Amino acid sequence: MVAVSVVERRTFVQGRPAAYSIAGTGMPVILLHGWALAHHTYKGVIATIAAQGCQVIAPALPGFGGTRDLPGDNFSMRGYAQWVADLLDALDIEESAVVLGHSFGGGVAIRLAFDHRDRVRSLVLVNSVGGSSWKSGKTLRSVADRPLWDWGLHFPSDVWPIRQATRVLPVVLEDFLPNLMRNPRAIARVANLARRADMRVELEALRDGGMPISIIWGTRDGIVTRESFEALCVASGVQGTVVEGSHSWLLADPQQFGEVITNDVRVAQAARELEQKAPAAKRKGLRRIQSLARRRPPTE
Repeated sequence: MVAVSVVERRTFVQGRPAAYSIAGTGMPVILLHGWALAHHTYKGVIATIAAQGCQVIAPALPGFGGTRDLPGDNFSMRGYAQWVADLLDALDIEESAVVLGHSFGGGVAIRLAFDHRDRVRSLVLVNSVGGSSWKSGKTLRSVADRPLWDWGLHFPSDVWPIRQATRVLPVVLEDFLPNLMRNPRAIARVANLARRADMRVELEALRDGGMPISIIWGTRDGIVTRESFEALCVASGVQGTVVEGSHSWLLADPQQFGEVITNDVRVAQAARELEQKAPAAKRKGLRRIQSLARRRPPTE
């Protein structure tokens, strides 16, 4: 795989400064980061995706990485989704993109696809919030009922064992500590927004509209539970893919992540190529490709 340079840039979105990283050329892929992180954390992931023939744009979402907060009235999943759509306008990205969301970014990705269907070619959700299901003992409850201390108990497991800690901690701390020092209020507000997010209605609408959706989850994720992952799969009408790893497994092993999403990238690239050909061939080919993508068996 050819090495790809990841470049950090700044622009203005909604009249306020915004930071982002960009790499590669080809089909646009928008990478939306997880809670308390930013674009710096995902350099390895960005380069891995770009090497597959994509132009990857990874913004620092409002409140993180030097990007200004959303105004109070816009602080919602809808507000974040609108901000991403406005970023695409600022960068003159007119073509629909594969939108990949990790953790909190998954919730934003779902809302972006729901509110701005023409901007999104397909969704890839990785250990994403939005399933709103949590098991307390034998009782299935809403994630909104899950106390913050219970979330906190599972954060240490996200960087365990030691072999993974040596990979995850340096990249996570590159964004987490500056974000904590620069804007602790945003970290707290987004944590509450993320843990209360219920995106199942939006996913059901996207499913009914034919949106290609892939959902991936790590077996040792104690932050986004298996029940929440399964709820996302049910709402989306997909089986989902289960990999060995914690909540931030893609940061620990970007190369593995690239291998896991290779099929999603190739399917989207094939659909993109068909769109540039005769309309009749495009319609037939798109239906065939999307049908095959939905039938892809899960991996455990």
